[in-house]
This record gives sequence, structure tokens and C-alpha cells, in this order.
Amino acid sequence: MTHISERELELPDSIIGKLQGIAAEHKDVISLGVGEPDFVTPKPILDYASKVIGKATHYSAPGGRTDLKEAICKKLKKDNKINADVDNIIVTTGSQEAIFSALLAALDPSEQIILPNPGYLGYIPAIDLVGGSPVYVKLKEEENFEINPDDVINVIDKKKTKAIIINTPSNPTGNVISRKVLEELADIAVETDTYIFSDEAYEKLIYDKKHTSIGSLNGMEKYAVTFQTFSKSYAMCGFRLGYASGPKKLIEAMIKSSHYITLCPPHLSQLLGIKALSLPNSYIEKMRIEYDRRRKFIVKRLNDIGLRTRMPDGAFYTFSNIEHISKNSLNFCKRLLNKEKVAVVPGSEFGIYGEGYIRCSYATELNNIKIAMERIEKFVKCIK
Repeated sequence: MTHISERELELPDSIIGKLQGIAAEHKDVISLGVGEPDFVTPKPILDYASKVIGKATHYSAPGGRTDLKEAICKKLKKDNKINADVDNIIVTTGSQEAIFSALLAALDPSEQIILPNPGYLGYIPAIDLVGGSPVYVKLKEEENFEINPDDVINVIDKKKTKAIIINTPSNPTGNVISRKVLEELADIAVETDTYIFSDEAYEKLIYDKKHTSIGSLNGMEKYAVTFQTFSKSYAMCGFRLGYASGPKKLIEAMIKSSHYITLCPPHLSQLLGIKALSLPNSYIEKMRIEYDRRRKFIVKRLNDIGLRTRMPDGAFYTFSNIEHISKNSLNFCKRLLNKEKVAVVPGSEFGIYGEGYIRCSYATELNNIKIAMERIEKFVKCIK
């Protein structure tokens, strides 16, 4: 008799994965669903790939090449004000693996981790896979979807809580956590001897605010684990390259776990990561300026349509309130896809407090966004 584990059966199906499949199969569908840059990886990186591919046919050391780690340390000091050496760095097959390895290293079964809700959809399944227990802190629209330190304090269990996840800029809300709030969270971490897992995948895609890494704050060397990726800043999603910096003891445990998950990160991708970190900021800035142009357009159009949408501070998503139209975001998205051929993501995909919202990605050409907004407007007028 064949058997599938209960753990696997209980994992949620990815709505985004299904939307990606539908959009790929049906060319008349405009997808505002997938969170992937629509830009091509910068040409100097691609040109470099053709030169070094012959040097990348063997395994690298577990946890990443030393020269890449050294380049990451320089980047962290310059951009994030984080002082780290190579022993504080792990290079992974995308930042998702880094997060999973950190959960394996920090949590025993039934121990708790606090996370924002709505939040990135990959957190909860990863916590489930390691046998951890997620504890949610509701992000409120009236508070600009910023995590409230008081709410964090209220749910901490000093015996069971081992970590707090934060995400800045946030997927799906676009919120950038203020320095004041980060300082309060840092105080909580120190007082309760709790890790802060800071997911900063969109750190370079910020518009009107300034990014602060919690790992740069005084006293956080023992508590902050910073997760970053090449996917968003350098449009390198397909190369699957991420990294984390944090306390040496935890990083060593993560490397041990990572070795049994992927053995080592893709060697070619690591060489390209070194090249990416050597490029001037102009390559990222060109993409950021275009995202900003799309951001301003799509937010205005969504609000004009009647879908209340706050201006995101970072990343490339809008998070729109549809409660006055539909209490079921999945049903809303299915109907929109069937009737008007526009794919957006239901807020329920991001947790129980995401219900009543939809996420649109503006990581697609402005002309596609314009057509999608016309179709959404037509759809909303018909169902009001």
C-alpha cells in the first residue's frame, strides 16, 4: 500500500503556482500574480556567465564559496551597516532555503515562532514542515500593515517562543518597517532571548522611505538573522541564489542542515553573485525607477475603481481591500480570471487576516497593467 505523509497532505496548495500555470497556457490572460521581476538579468552578469561556466562544473563548499561570502560581508557593511565576517554568512539556493534551514536550526517540534499575518505565503508551510507552531500577529490596514510591538509582546511565550519573523519591505503589503518599531522589536528580542528572522528580499526596491536592517542595531549581533537574495534586486530568480547573516553558532547549524538539503548552492550562480555585487547601483536603480512609475499608476487606478489601496513603500505589490464587494477573496479572483482574464492573488493566500484583500504585482509592463485595470474596472462595475 502506498502512503503519503500527513505532513505532506496538510501542506496548502499554492494558488500562485496555479495562476502561473494558467497564465502560461492561456496567452489572453494578463497575470498580475507572480512576484518575479519582468526584467532580464543585467547584461554584464549574463556575459560573465558565458566566461566562467567551465569553472562551475564541480561542487562548492557547503554554505558557499569564501570569496562570495567576503563580497557579501563588504555589501552588508556598506549597505546595511551590519558587521559580519565569513563565519556569520551562509549562501543558499535562494533565500527560501535559508529560511527553512534557520527554522530547522532554531526550532524543535511544537516550539513557537511569531509571524506577521498577512505575510509571505512561504513561511507557514516551512514552519509546518519542521514541526513548529506558528503564532500570528495581525497586521492592520489602519496601521499601514506595520507590525505592532505591543501585539508581539502579548503573544510571546517565554518558554516556547524561539523566533519572530519580520519582513521589510513586506510581501504582500509593501510596508517598510520604521526604525522606531525595529528598535522596539530589538528590545523585545534581547529581553526575551528570542531570535529575530528578518526577511529583506526587497531591500533595494524602496521608494519614499529608508530601509533599516534590524541586524545593524546595537546588541542585535546575537539575535538577528538577516535573509537576503539576488532574485529581486538583480532579476536573478532563475539562478536561485540567496544568503543569510547571523550569529556564528546558528549559521553553523544552518550550514549543517543545508548540506543535507541541497549539498551546496549552484556553483555558477555563486560566481555570478560575486559579479552582481561588483556592479554599480545604476542597474538596480533603473529597475526601481520603472517599478515606481508603475506603482503610482496602479495605485491611483485601483482607488479610482473603488478598491481601497494604500501606497506601498517597497517591493512591487499592491494590497487592495475588496471587503465591500466580496467576503471571499478566492472566489473574487476566480471570477475575475474567468470573466476578464486577469490573474491576481487572493489575500487569503497570505493568511487568515489577508481575507478581504487581493494582491496585484506590478512587476509587469505598464501597458499590461493598463489593460488589466480596464478589465478589473469592468468586472467591478458588473458585480457591484
